[in-house]
Amino acid sequence: MDRGSAGRNGTLRNEIRAELEAVRPLDALEQRHLADAFAWLESGVELCRIEKPATPPKHLVAYFPVVDGESILLVDHRNAELWLPTGGHVEPGEHPRETVRRELREELGLRALEAIGPPLMLTCTTTVGRTAGHTDVSLWYLVRADRGRALAFDREEFREVRWFRLDEVPHPRSDPHLARFLRKLSWSAA
Repeated sequence: MDRGSAGRNGTLRNEIRAELEAVRPLDALEQRHLADAFAWLESGVELCRIEKPATPPKHLVAYFPVVDGESILLVDHRNAELWLPTGGHVEPGEHPRETVRRELREELGLRALEAIGPPLMLTCTTTVGRTAGHTDVSLWYLVRADRGRALAFDREEFREVRWFRLDEVPHPRSDPHLARFLRKLSWSAA
């Protein structure tokens, strides 16, 4: 690795550390996930996925639940076989907030109407479905959008995209931390 790459890698690690530090844990589980994420970050290992589906076996993801009032947009993800918030893998050298902006365009055909703020939550999750078994370290960023906006979603990645009322989210077939995120969302709004 040349000095420029090493310097950018160190800068990116510092930026990711700042994103982790912005998260205020909801509960003991999130405290454990944060401690794990900080130890992983400090270990010096590669943070981003460099080869699909899971190299390295633990990598950084930016989740960005899209919310409009009392509704959330979920995608029926083909590989995970779950209803998930939108998100994507952080590319090497990419700030997670840039991942959110890029994936909003790629996955939904949307542009963020406001600045992407700090993450609201962090989770460490072993994946399920067709690419099961690796660990996603996920920063959860809130994106507010008008549910009346037209979407141009990625039909290769998603079977369907649908708005759900917050009290009608299909939790048994969703990310195991989505209910916690929704609790945290209501807690942060209070």
